[in-house]
Amino acid sequence: MTNTGYQVLPFPKIRRLMEDGGRLGREKHLIHGLFEMDVTEARRAIRQYRARTGEGLSFMAYVVACVGRAVERYKPVQACRAWGEKIVLFDDVDVNTMFEVEVDGQKIIRPHILRAVNQKSPREIHTEIRAFQDNPQCREARFIDWFVLLPGFVRRFFLRALLRNPHWLKEMNGTVALTSVGMFGTGGGWGLPVSNHTLQITLGGIATRPALVNGQLENRQVLCVTISFDHDLVDGAPAARFAQTLKELIEGRAVLDELTK
Repeated sequence: MTNTGYQVLPFPKIRRLMEDGGRLGREKHLIHGLFEMDVTEARRAIRQYRARTGEGLSFMAYVVACVGRAVERYKPVQACRAWGEKIVLFDDVDVNTMFEVEVDGQKIIRPHILRAVNQKSPREIHTEIRAFQDNPQCREARFIDWFVLLPGFVRRFFLRALLRNPHWLKEMNGTVALTSVGMFGTGGGWGLPVSNHTLQITLGGIATRPALVNGQLENRQVLCVTISFDHDLVDGAPAARFAQTLKELIEGRAVLDELTK
């Protein structure tokens, strides 16, 4: 057998969905904000909660809860544009995110929609995430397994219709996207997404940096966050107010304090 110096592998069918989403996402007029958020106190409080209660609580669940509460205050940042030149405002904050799960002995990426996170505690969100990771064969996953078998032009026609139908959009795509590109690495860094959502939160890496705290120089843990908006629907001023609110929630303890009430 001739050694060609490379391998030929089948193209994973799940990547077809990423390809379709990328094509449609490039049609949106996205604006990106790059932020640094001090998560030193939040991560310390999460560790203290685990030690005190013996219960699990992930940093991801905490961030999702913060996103839910920030969007609750500024609902237009998750609006969608419907047929007939109308704008739809959703009550619930349904966060579409990706998780690496094991299916048939292989690690793959599966999307999962965390519903109504504006009404759930970080602990409830953590429990839902762990349940999905233990059993990733949910309704959305079964639909995707079928959907990626369709011809490309059929998939993209359906996706275009989905993005203008508020009921389908919320049901199949959620109202907000959140992804983490820094969960497996170390150090800081941002990601710039190609998104099909009006609002996308991209979590980058966590870097250790010196900062002045009460006049003293300390090493602090800083999370790099990209917040992306569809500029056709969200102006700069409300986008900035939302970003500041999210920063305050993530850096503060208000969301974690809900667990002690």
